Amino acid sequence: MKGVILAGGLGTRLRPLTNITNKHLLPLYDKPMIFYPINTLVGAGITEVMIVTGGSSAGDFLRLLGDGSQFGLRILNYAYQVREGGIAEAIGLTSAFVGGDRFVVILGDNILEGSIRPYVEAFERQAGGARILLKEVPNPRDYGVAELDGSRVVSIQEKPAEPRSSHAVIGVYMYDGFAFDFISRLQPSARGELEVTDLNNAYLERGLLQADVLEGWWSDAGSSIDGYLEANVRVAELSRRSACGGTAG
Repeated sequence: MKGVILAGGLGTRLRPLTNITNKHLLPLYDKPMIFYPINTLVGAGITEVMIVTGGSSAGDFLRLLGDGSQFGLRILNYAYQVREGGIAEAIGLTSAFVGGDRFVVILGDNILEGSIRPYVEAFERQAGGARILLKEVPNPRDYGVAELDGSRVVSIQEKPAEPRSSHAVIGVYMYDGFAFDFISRLQPSARGELEVTDLNNAYLERGLLQADVLEGWWSDAGSSIDGYLEANVRVAELSRRSACGGTAG
């Protein structure tokens, strides 16, 4: 199993903080934001990772992270996304790295309280296809929303006016090697990007998309200044609890 962290984008929703750097290099409590998704993958037993980034701060990732050995990674590779081509396009840039393996994708600003190891292990037992993580939210109209039948995904609606459930699709996706075939056939959306929802729907249409509902809290630290602040507060609280001998999850 390999890991992919998507850490590109312009970070427009966090300006002016991101006027001079990539949002994933901003501090999240006492560490750069990018440390958290790396540790999430390592905690799931994944030691071969590729980071996809872009813009003028790309070299800063190499200076900060080096070869990844400080995190326990065996391999840390980098890819450069030239333009704002969407999440699915960014995933497509990792095809040579992933090869025919299964892989886990995490958005670099998605911060999770607990381990994703149980979900990764469930994906390893899955015959094939894809698996996504969901979280119940009070405002599903702001997200992609999944309708479930057990662990099988029945539908995904993007920011629906009338959500069929309260399960938001968060930024953790697991795919088999067919993902790259599907990506090669995607058409750009109205905003000119290859959308990850379209990739997930390619699996859904073939009955190959499963889901798990995430336990513990989840923060989209790059969604807004308020989201960034909330993530800082939650990570600080968790760190202090751990320092006092408490447990998380």
